[in-house]
Amino acid sequence: MSEQDSFINEVSEEVRRDRLYALMRRYGWIAALLIVIAVGGASFNEWRKASARADAQATGDAILAALENEDPASRVTALEEIDASDNAGQRALLALIRAAAMEQTDDRAGALQTLDALAADPEVPQTYRDLASLKATILGATDIAPQERIDRLNGLAIAGGAYRLLALEQIALAEVEIGETDAAKETLVTILGDAEVSQSLRGRATQLMVALGGSLADS
Repeated sequence: MSEQDSFINEVSEEVRRDRLYALMRRYGWIAALLIVIAVGGASFNEWRKASARADAQATGDAILAALENEDPASRVTALEEIDASDNAGQRALLALIRAAAMEQTDDRAGALQTLDALAADPEVPQTYRDLASLKATILGATDIAPQERIDRLNGLAIAGGAYRLLALEQIALAEVEIGETDAAKETLVTILGDAEVSQSLRGRATQLMVALGGSLADS
């Protein structure tokens, strides 16, 4: 390489370096801003996660403290004082526990109101809403006509539902109440033929099938 070529290369390198420095001086703040945003976003996410964990732990501790009350009425009062309105999952869990505590105090009306409100809450995960609807239907069985219970439970008995088999059991019982024995037997066959049926539910369904004079061979 000649001295002239070497000189030209050095000049070209200096020009490129000057251009780079100029670009950095002009647009460097953008890169710095992006770095600040990235770091700030990561820090905010970590703070949010830590805050959520702390809130969940505080709510859990409050629920456990409330359940330690030996007097059922005191448990209900303590549970009602817990505020979990900012977290739909925690709010749903608290409502279910509070409804169960109300049942222990024979406050069936209060328990039903709590469960119905939970079942109608659009912000709550569907699993909790379905459970609340199922529990409300069972708890209010003496006041709800059998056909109305069946209509309510049909929505929970769809394929893939978390409480499908339990809903079918309640449907079978309601069908027996209105004298639809054959329909109840068919419902019980569906329960007994399901691979996911629990042993306890299988036992109850079998007993009911035998009581109705049905054949277990069909299941």
